Amino acid sequence: MKQFALLLAAVPLMCGISACAQKTDNADDGKTLVAYFSATGTTRKVAQKIASVTEGDLFEIKPAVAYTPADLNWRDKASRSSKEMGDSKARPAIKPGPDNMAQYEVVYLGFPIWWDEAPRIVNTFIESHNFEGKTLIPFATSGGSSITNAEKELKADYPKLEWEEGKLLNGASENDIRQWVK
Repeated sequence: MKQFALLLAAVPLMCGISACAQKTDNADDGKTLVAYFSATGTTRKVAQKIASVTEGDLFEIKPAVAYTPADLNWRDKASRSSKEMGDSKARPAIKPGPDNMAQYEVVYLGFPIWWDEAPRIVNTFIESHNFEGKTLIPFATSGGSSITNAEKELKADYPKLEWEEGKLLNGASENDIRQWVK
């Protein structure tokens, strides 16, 4: 069975795509990618654990223009993140990569929950690559929301993609992640 999950977080790339890639128990013939966006580093920590457990490649989804603390001020309706989340068509520009998506069967997709959804930069990433025939597995971190609505929205926005059930992984240990990816 193929599994594919994207993991999104805005943090430094910890290893090159080919340097970390190995066949995992979760993929029949292809590799696993852990793609993530993390504005503050919380989702990155979880992504790193998933990449370690799955022996997958780690990829950071980076905005073309980095988010500042002011951009992330959810209390300010004029902040960049508030404006993006208020516009379902917003697609923040991202830095390129990975350029070898065809080799992956499973993509863990990670992100923080913003306004009960995946940040719009996740949509940019999905729309920038061909995920047909891959399995996507979302995971998220959040200060108070569940992943339920974010998953529902992603599945509704991209119904032709193969989605596995995701998980909120706040404070997850490596053992918790190992149990989840089985």
